[in-house]
Amino acid sequence: MSLIVITGPTASGKTARAVDVAKAMDGEIISADSRQIYRGMDLGTGKDLEEYGDVPYHLIDICPAGYKYNLYEYLRDEKQARTDIESRGRQPILCGGTGLYVESVVNGLSLPEVPSNPSLRESLKGKTLDELTGILASMKTLHNVTDVDSCQRAIRAIEIATYYRENPDMAVAATPHPLKGAVIVGVAIDRDSRRQRITARLKARLEAGMLDEIRNLIDSGVKPEDLIYYGLEYKYITRYVTGEISRDEMESGLETAIHQFAKRQMTWFRGMERRGHRINWLPYDMGRDEFVNAVKELMESNRKNAMS
Repeated sequence: MSLIVITGPTASGKTARAVDVAKAMDGEIISADSRQIYRGMDLGTGKDLEEYGDVPYHLIDICPAGYKYNLYEYLRDEKQARTDIESRGRQPILCGGTGLYVESVVNGLSLPEVPSNPSLRESLKGKTLDELTGILASMKTLHNVTDVDSCQRAIRAIEIATYYRENPDMAVAATPHPLKGAVIVGVAIDRDSRRQRITARLKARLEAGMLDEIRNLIDSGVKPEDLIYYGLEYKYITRYVTGEISRDEMESGLETAIHQFAKRQMTWFRGMERRGHRINWLPYDMGRDEFVNAVKELMESNRKNAMS
């Protein structure tokens, strides 16, 4: 059964679209969001679980907050979920805006588990993010900006690149085998509408108790530095609740960071298209039935092309 992918930038309404398609096509949703896997991180990650209704979903709330989930684990868990869905004759729908996850899945990438390298980590301790980025850039082409959005992530990326360099047979094992027949649908939203929705959504989530969510995580024993690792809401609000920045600095800095994040997502999707992936962009404000029918038509066209 061919995989349906519904992706797009933050605040484009991907989840609601995936739910509509799932209801119409007897589907189940697999999350492709790198932060929604964590329990207790709800408002900050925009889980919006009420949107799913009775549609089954996978890879949400599977790890404790503070855990450092990685791409190897995601690909392992996504494949297991997709195999389970297909075994029951249902339609798998991958939904999310983490470009690395989406592209790795449609590429059919399979990674070996890379062990930690304590001596390498020790040698990199204290280096700036720019220094770490330079080291990583000397080892691989930096397609993935999330590899270098924090020192912790950059060190892990260097660790992985070093492992592949020292174990070339494992690098060969990680060669992509693209999925046949995957249909990628992007939810297109113009820049001004996206910015308005981001601003409104941030305000609503703050009013709904996002600060308390993060205070509760810290009170439960999650280290502030671990929350900061997750970026965006968790970075800025943790810095605020720990007294590092003011409320105004938190709100303005966070809103700017989310807008920048959405731009980086679109950069990733454009890169996917340059790398040979066809993303079928449909308007975010398209009617529900019209959107679902468009996805069905894409699936049917894809099926006919595969048979010809």
